[in-house]
Amino acid sequence: MPPEPALPAVRRAVSPLDHHIEAVTGHDVDTLWDFRDRGVLDEPHAHLVDRHRELATAQTGVTFYLCLLNRLSSGGFDVDDALFTRIDRTVEQLQEAAAVRDAAAREVLAALEPIEAAAAPEAKQLSTDDEAALLAIAGGAKLYEHLLTGRMSVTAASGTRMPHAKVLRLEEAGLVVRDSGHPVHAGQPVTLTDTGRAALVAARRTSTTQAPTVPARPGMSPSAPAQRR
Repeated sequence: MPPEPALPAVRRAVSPLDHHIEAVTGHDVDTLWDFRDRGVLDEPHAHLVDRHRELATAQTGVTFYLCLLNRLSSGGFDVDDALFTRIDRTVEQLQEAAAVRDAAAREVLAALEPIEAAAAPEAKQLSTDDEAALLAIAGGAKLYEHLLTGRMSVTAASGTRMPHAKVLRLEEAGLVVRDSGHPVHAGQPVTLTDTGRAALVAARRTSTTQAPTVPARPGMSPSAPAQRR
């Protein structure tokens, strides 16, 4: 008898969070699974892979019932009460599988949180001038070189002008980046980096949470209410 044909390799189900996991960890999910089997992952990543495997299994169930529902509605069966009963039962099973998949996805997101927090860049402390510059650049800005004088400056979309030295210092600090693919005389776009955005958000959050203080009048206790004239 001829040998039985080899079974095709079973492919891992693609989950809706695969791209998110790869963006956070820097590895594709197949590599992460392989690292987990070899025991080379730390505890947070191992926990993430375990939860992701549960999600992939749950996704397989959703895919199965979707395919079954598509087959039942493809026109290959007699349209009768028996077909309606099978379709109703398959829809219920699909809803249950989707609920299991969604619960597994929430577990994956929870496992991703500590990894994302550890990988997040530390927000830099900004001076008032740097905060204003980043805020202007966030709305759009370009670096220009004057054709006659050769002087360089950055002009924001709001009309704010900044000296080149300031923007160069922000660039060296990793807060902004220039698109050198454009000629300087036509304007090189200047944008915030992820670190710059994080620093600006942290600075804005700090400034909005600080309560303003009202100076007390001479000879009056700070807690004493002001008297009406």
